[in-house]
Amino acid sequence: MAIDMRVIRRVAFASVIGATVEWYDFFLYGVVAGIVFNKLYFPAHDPLVSTMLAYGTFAVGFITRPLGGVIFGHFGDKVGRKSALICTLIIMGVSTAGVAFVPTFDQIGIWAPILLLFLRVLQGIGLGGEWGGAVLMAYEYAPPNRRGLYASLPQIGLSIGLCLASGIVAGISHLLPEAAFLSWGWRVAFGASLLLVVLGLYIRLKVMETPEFLALKRNRRDVKIPFVDMITRYRSSVLLGMGARWIDGVFFNIFAVFMIGYLTQRLSMSRTEALTGVMIAAMVMCFFIPFFGRMSDLMGRARVYRWGSLICGASVLPAFWLMETQSGNTLGVWLGVVIPFGIFYAMVYGPEAALFAELFDPEVRYTGISFVYQFSGIFASGLTPIIATALLRLDGGKPWYVCGYVILSALLSAWAARAMERRPKPFDEMAAVR
Repeated sequence: MAIDMRVIRRVAFASVIGATVEWYDFFLYGVVAGIVFNKLYFPAHDPLVSTMLAYGTFAVGFITRPLGGVIFGHFGDKVGRKSALICTLIIMGVSTAGVAFVPTFDQIGIWAPILLLFLRVLQGIGLGGEWGGAVLMAYEYAPPNRRGLYASLPQIGLSIGLCLASGIVAGISHLLPEAAFLSWGWRVAFGASLLLVVLGLYIRLKVMETPEFLALKRNRRDVKIPFVDMITRYRSSVLLGMGARWIDGVFFNIFAVFMIGYLTQRLSMSRTEALTGVMIAAMVMCFFIPFFGRMSDLMGRARVYRWGSLICGASVLPAFWLMETQSGNTLGVWLGVVIPFGIFYAMVYGPEAALFAELFDPEVRYTGISFVYQFSGIFASGLTPIIATALLRLDGGKPWYVCGYVILSALLSAWAARAMERRPKPFDEMAAVR
């Protein structure tokens, strides 16, 4: 059957827009956790304790993401990728916009962090089901020899979403006095989520179900309970996938979440400058994610991922050294963020979607990649800002223990990717063996 490239491009565009909305919502919380929520919702005598409490609710979103992955993975494998994605987009939009209206601790006491926590749980469930569906729509529509490229396109949604989240908060922070920013300015960024959701729904409703899923239903190849089938038939794929995912979660949350508090508190950089540095890195990443996605089509997914893991681990020491020694030089600090985060991290994140998709057959693929990505995210992503903050204090404010943590994560992921490389058959063929 001839491939209609117009349809493929439309699907890819819809996946990018939807993923952008979801990641904007999710990361907006992380961006303001260490600069707003620690002051308004988790007041404490020790600023470190306030920050760790705020990061604790950030971590809750990662803990609930596997639940969303299992629920919507099941729904996506049984009913359809498109239907699941519509539901996740609505959940994310409503929960994020709701944060804009939560009163502070001074206004309603303990109910303030409780409401914030509840909305963060909903965010986690929504994103837990979103990622797998978005990348599968692009992956399953794409030509076989370009699946790495097309599956990487929804990954750009992460960098655009982060760019929007950090950029909008930086802009509001720059325009408003500190009191106005803390009083109502930050809420504008959360309320804007509703506009993005409307755009995302409009585009997603125009996209048809993937050919692979339609063939699956037509041939009655679906399984009764995808999660059970995944656990019993794909154990090695799940374990290797979670191991490979480790550097992705750790590296991203060091540079996108922990870094903002580190730059503003440790290096006394202004909030606007710190957020701008992260935003620039996210913009650079937009170009390198599809580049490395395409490289995975030409050189092999696991090989590109393995080298990306090692390069990320090797880059963290010079990056923090540059930030420490150039603390009075904004451009120097930005280089320490932009090069490893904007370029080296894309070497991991670009091939990742296709790498994980090829670990599973179509009948459990939504459940499989969602579980691998989201369950490992509890430890690799959600706990990283807390661990890094504790390691920073343990090292007397120096970042070298944090660097060691990143390097160990990189070695684990490189080992997992190497184990994938050594399989004698392609991942999808190996996964199909009963």
